[in-house]
Amino acid sequence: MVTVALPDTWVYALRLPHDPRAARVARTTVRAALNGHGMAEVLDVVELLTSELVTNAYRHAKGPASLRLTALGEGRLRVGVWDSHPYIPAPFARPPGDRVPPASLDTVGGRGLFLVQEFADVWGGWSLGDGLLDRGAGKLLWFEVGRGDRCGEKR
Repeated sequence: MVTVALPDTWVYALRLPHDPRAARVARTTVRAALNGHGMAEVLDVVELLTSELVTNAYRHAKGPASLRLTALGEGRLRVGVWDSHPYIPAPFARPPGDRVPPASLDTVGGRGLFLVQEFADVWGGWSLGDGLLDRGAGKLLWFEVGRGDRCGEKR
């Protein structure tokens, strides 16, 4: 009998239209991919943080977004969300170790990116340009979770 072992590294990419249902589609995709690869231990955190980033992409950008799940090996997962808006919000735009305070209790929004700094191991963001020649390339926000040398380390 032959046993098939799933690879330790893999990539899934999903293009999301500018649609209020995009976060739900992203959560469903994350759940299917992580369950299929035996990564249930990070599923809840990845699903929550992915939903927050995709929701922000829908709310703040006028165009489509993209989701990319990358298994880095040794139980680590990187999630990237691209959108067409160039602004990089905190905590992604802050220097390492600089913390974003939690939103006040009477505020309606503003908690999603705070959740990233609380539950992700590491995170970052890159502006991909917004000038005349850049054609509104937008930004990429990413976070990592899972086992490995950097697990538990906060930026």
